[in-house]
Amino acid sequence: MTAKTKKWLRVRILCLFSAFMLLFVVLVARAFQLQILSQKTLRPMAAKQHTKAMQLQPDRGQIMDRNGEKLAISIQMDSVCAEPPRIEDSRKAAAALAPILSVDELELAKKLSSRKGFCWLSRMVSPSQASAVKALEIDGVYLLKEPKRFYPNQQLAGPILGMVGVDASGLEGVELKYEGYLKRDPERIVWGRDAKGKKLFLKDNLTKEKSDRDYNILLTIDSRIQYLVETQLKEAVESKLARGGIAVVMDPRTGELLAMAQQPAFNPNLLTKANQEGKKNRPIADVFDPGSTFKPFTVAAAMEEGAVKEQDRFFCENGAYRIANRVIHDAQHERFGFLTVREILKHSSNIGTAKIAQKLGKDKFYQYVREFGFGGKTGVDLPGEVSGLLRPVNQWTTVDQATIAFGQGVSVTAVQLVSAFSAIANKGVLMKPYIVKGIVDENNRMAREFKPTVVRQVISAPTAMRMASMLTDVVVDGTGKNARIMNVSVAGKTGTAQKYDAAARRYSSEKVRTSFIGFFPAEEPRVVIFVMIDEPQRDKWGGVAAAPVFRNIGEQILRCYDGGAGDVLTAEAQPKQEVAAKPSAIKFVAAQSEAPAEAMAAESLMPDFRGMAMKRVLRLSRQHGIVLNAVGSGWAVKQDPSPGVPLGERPACTVIFSTDNP
Repeated sequence: MTAKTKKWLRVRILCLFSAFMLLFVVLVARAFQLQILSQKTLRPMAAKQHTKAMQLQPDRGQIMDRNGEKLAISIQMDSVCAEPPRIEDSRKAAAALAPILSVDELELAKKLSSRKGFCWLSRMVSPSQASAVKALEIDGVYLLKEPKRFYPNQQLAGPILGMVGVDASGLEGVELKYEGYLKRDPERIVWGRDAKGKKLFLKDNLTKEKSDRDYNILLTIDSRIQYLVETQLKEAVESKLARGGIAVVMDPRTGELLAMAQQPAFNPNLLTKANQEGKKNRPIADVFDPGSTFKPFTVAAAMEEGAVKEQDRFFCENGAYRIANRVIHDAQHERFGFLTVREILKHSSNIGTAKIAQKLGKDKFYQYVREFGFGGKTGVDLPGEVSGLLRPVNQWTTVDQATIAFGQGVSVTAVQLVSAFSAIANKGVLMKPYIVKGIVDENNRMAREFKPTVVRQVISAPTAMRMASMLTDVVVDGTGKNARIMNVSVAGKTGTAQKYDAAARRYSSEKVRTSFIGFFPAEEPRVVIFVMIDEPQRDKWGGVAAAPVFRNIGEQILRCYDGGAGDVLTAEAQPKQEVAAKPSAIKFVAAQSEAPAEAMAAESLMPDFRGMAMKRVLRLSRQHGIVLNAVGSGWAVKQDPSPGVPLGERPACTVIFSTDNP
């Protein structure tokens, strides 16, 4: 090899080395740029290439009653999904899966033979279906857990709770109103992909990313009161062959709604089987003429303004009173002469009430009706509330003023009526009704608490106390005698309102709504209860159809809270854990303190467990030394031996519990 050849060889080697060095520097610089300088931009892009993610609906927050009892929860259900590219024989797989999932075989085969990397075959299948799918062991067909909304107490408080759609979004009730708290951030399933874009095995690479922003809802509703109200209302509607009914229980001191029930009931677990009317929360969405339950507001307004006094006498025209072109009659063909204001309320005279309204004057009367909250929404924290119907005063005729005085020609909701009546019970102070007590986190710490809200002072405390006294007469020896509760003073008013027949354009003589509204104890009210029976075929008067339901509900509330065990009936309207039980807090069961011998005798008898929650039954049975055989769960509906049977030396009792209304 010549010197010239060697020289060129060295030059070429040097050039090649330089080229390789330059390429190496470029590669290092590019790697530095990709790995260091551009990592924030490129890392998400790489993740998208290497992994596949899909959003799943998350668990919704729980809804609980005021005592922490769960009314709405999320349960995990199996859904069937597939990776079609992994399935060897789509027709054979479809033939095996179709009868299990109850779907069309051809449609299923079409899904399984597609080029899509993922597809749903059936959502939220039953446990037996899930087991059958798993037993097939088809490669590429998997079970994936998804949350489903479940209401463990079936129809209990159904319209209050509302419902959830297939996309896990609230549609009605608390589920809709508090969607922002109940609906949590979506969960994601993530799995890997190889260099060719094929998914790695889904079952082994499944991960979940959960949110830490989890809240639950605490209601003002007491599930024990809710259950007994629903039970009593259902029995009344069935026994009176009625079209339906409504019942509401409220704490007049705070505005807390303790129970809201309706018939027919609604089970949110059976969403597809309920019609639109059944899903509606009727205590806030249905309007009706209140009838004679409206008379206390007329009388209260007139007394507050000094237009009438309690002992003023009005001539009730012997049962027939002509106003303009109308003749007003008293109910049941009563023929009253002179009655005092107290007697007008006690005997529920339409004519006497109309004359009181005339004495008050149209403008003042309208002003007080509005002050009590009629003609406007109460602001209760539930969707779907309506404002009722109250025409402007400039559209009232002389006849309108008279008929509205006794509850015809004005339409109200049950919550409006209960709120207004609570103002009389609460020394004239109108409170805003509410259904949610607070928002709690996963550790049951209060994240947001809702406090009682004063709307306004409608009437003075002395007027309210006089009204309570007069309404007590209604129950003692007036139209509401069937609402009397032993050893408890009850104030209330009956109502029977004719329903308007739109086709005939007049009030029907056959179709009526009967009602009773009252509170107890009259001197220091703790509970307001409203009961309305819609179109009863038997006993078409409020004092006969609705008043006994009020009495039954009241008696069972007292039984649940005897001795002041619960916070609802204690002297201070505060959370249960903050209130010490006081012997003087409850003045209902006076016989226990005044007759110790009778109380001691009662200790040797079998208690009445019916209507109580299981925890209370267990506690009471231990106190009496009774061996308890508990069957089922929920609230006590039957027991053997019966209440009042002597306990004997070794007492035992079988108590049947149920979460459904009997």
